[in-house]
Amino acid sequence: MWYRLFSRLQLARQGVVRVAVLSLMVVVVWCWQHHRISLSTWSVPLDDTGDSLQNLARIKAASEGDLVPFGAHRVRRLAAPFIADWAEFPASDDIANYGLGLVARLVGVMAAGNLALLLAHLTAAWSFYLCARLLRQCWEWAWAGALLFAFSFFSIQRGLPHLWLAYTYPVPLAVLAVLLIASGRRTIARPAWRWLCYGTAAVLGASYAYNLFLFLQLLGWAVLGRWLKARWSSNVRLGLACGLVAVGVFSAVNAHVLFHRREGSGTSLLVRNYAATEIYALKPIELLLPPSGHHGGWLAALGYRYLRWTDWRGETFSPYLGLAGAIGLVWMLAAYSRDVLLRRRNRQAGYALCALWILLFSSIGGINSILAFYLGLDVFRASNRYSIFLLALALLYAASRLTRWSRTWRPGMRPALAGLTVIVGLWDQLPVRTGAASERQLAEQVQGDQRLGAELERRLGSGATVFQLPVLDFPEGRPQLQVNEYDPLRLFLATRTLRFSYGELKNRAPDAWQHDCAGMSPAALVAALESYGFSAIDIDRRGYADDAEQLLAELAAAGRPETIAGLSPTSVAVLLHPAAHPVLPLARSFTYGTGWNRLTESESSELRSLASNSPLLVRWTNGSAFLSYYNPYSKPLGASLRLALSSVNSRTVQLLVNGRDEARVRLGPATAVISAPAIEMQPGFNRLDLVTPDPAVRASEQRLSLRALGVQTMEMRFSAGPRVELTGDPGGDR
Repeated sequence: MWYRLFSRLQLARQGVVRVAVLSLMVVVVWCWQHHRISLSTWSVPLDDTGDSLQNLARIKAASEGDLVPFGAHRVRRLAAPFIADWAEFPASDDIANYGLGLVARLVGVMAAGNLALLLAHLTAAWSFYLCARLLRQCWEWAWAGALLFAFSFFSIQRGLPHLWLAYTYPVPLAVLAVLLIASGRRTIARPAWRWLCYGTAAVLGASYAYNLFLFLQLLGWAVLGRWLKARWSSNVRLGLACGLVAVGVFSAVNAHVLFHRREGSGTSLLVRNYAATEIYALKPIELLLPPSGHHGGWLAALGYRYLRWTDWRGETFSPYLGLAGAIGLVWMLAAYSRDVLLRRRNRQAGYALCALWILLFSSIGGINSILAFYLGLDVFRASNRYSIFLLALALLYAASRLTRWSRTWRPGMRPALAGLTVIVGLWDQLPVRTGAASERQLAEQVQGDQRLGAELERRLGSGATVFQLPVLDFPEGRPQLQVNEYDPLRLFLATRTLRFSYGELKNRAPDAWQHDCAGMSPAALVAALESYGFSAIDIDRRGYADDAEQLLAELAAAGRPETIAGLSPTSVAVLLHPAAHPVLPLARSFTYGTGWNRLTESESSELRSLASNSPLLVRWTNGSAFLSYYNPYSKPLGASLRLALSSVNSRTVQLLVNGRDEARVRLGPATAVISAPAIEMQPGFNRLDLVTPDPAVRASEQRLSLRALGVQTMEMRFSAGPRVELTGDPGGDR
């Protein structure tokens, strides 16, 4: 008895030491790869462009008590003078993001972002090693596979822009749970194994939705296979219970999207379509295709050739499995094919069957594309992201085969070969390190933002509001010259109390007033912003062809010459004189909801080139459609409404204002006017529906060619207040 207990303690100590060495290796490799050796470098993120800024902003908001899991997801310092409501903006890992926010309170948001990436690689290594050992693979090959999986090219390339996609630790757990449920082994009857499966399902439900979607598919096949063999066995019941746990956790974590949304039936925040399922589909060649930034020159040449020859560039090179992963995948599929042809029993068939389904589902033109084309299920457009499951399957399979083959090897041969595999694999998978010049430029940008933010807080005082130019949509807005979609978040990250105009969800009524301001003359802009209580205008020079020199001169001519310049390499702030008793902004335009055709690129260009007295484009609906308007005041506003409409055929249209029937008219090709002389804009959101029972007519076989109602002009006049007028589509798809 004592000998058995001592042996177990020895094994446990050895296991702890091996995991500690594995963790140390991950930390050393990550810090070396990303130049994060000294403490000073940890205050600079690995990237500060694009989606990286959005992820850092989410951590920042969580650190300030916003974006609480299961909460309303309102960011108090954005969308000034209102509050940014991100409830409708789907995000992954709200719970983990909130945890990072707590860490950011102690170390700062930039260091928290770096820790988040390091933790992504650590958790991937721990997860793979645990699963490999539970599958009775020897520690050397489990250790080697864990390091290669932790530093997969997939995770390295995703990085901070796709932070939660870089968290691949649920993938080996998902593979293990599916294999256990499909195998019918008696070990599944043990409580520890069942709780492992339940925990895996819960983790997948709370993390990245792509991983959950594929897990449910593989789980469904595993349950179906066991049911066909043993009907309602314990494995079938366990699989169904895991599916319910995963869906239940996912529903709970994302309930805020339904229960806290302010404006229903708005246009989609994230544009998805069938074409994207082809562009971002898994292309099998990319599983074996070295990236163009590979250390090996002849291997990099293959990547460059691919870039020159392909016209379908999605998330290029992300699916690359590495040499070890590619060998494991080919080995697995070849062994399974051989056994099928020879009618041999294959105990490892589960690996290959999972891999074959992933290839069938994810490849370009595969089942994912079929679902998107016929059923409109295009939300999971980037099926190349399932390649990480293929890597986990390939490495686990290779480790299991090598474990069996190396049992009779001489002492020392297995660790030596495993170490050599790690060295070659990391050389293959890790990209070329960034240069010192790029690191310095990144640090200068971050430090410049922090200097400007500190000076603004000192000059303006706590809680002051700052208007940001150019005006960009959030999320996934269109860049303006060199200003990217999330660049306005830089000062939010660099300050503690200031409030900023950027950050309201696009295509939502509370955002419309900012686009109105963007079209004003500098003098009118100053007067409007000061009446709204803004204390400064932050101008990103990169959004203007002349570095905003003309705009600054016109603002100075309007009586606001005082600026804060030279602190940030990209921004300049113009100081304003906010009104003592500010008013809330009323938009001068409506916001398009569902039912409206988006303008094509040619129509948008034509609209931007129209003179003020030129004929206006007609904005078409593809059936019944609605508009929205936001009244920020606590009392109703009386107004009159007039719309000029037409149609390609004869049809009836009904105007509803907040569900109340206000007018109806019979339309034809000639323009007709529908008016409501006395309506009320209630506090908050107001909905204006144009209802037509007749189907739309297709004008051509091109996109966006379904036409029902054509709206040329809209005009709303308040009984007391500004005139609100919308003609054509001056605000794009707002």
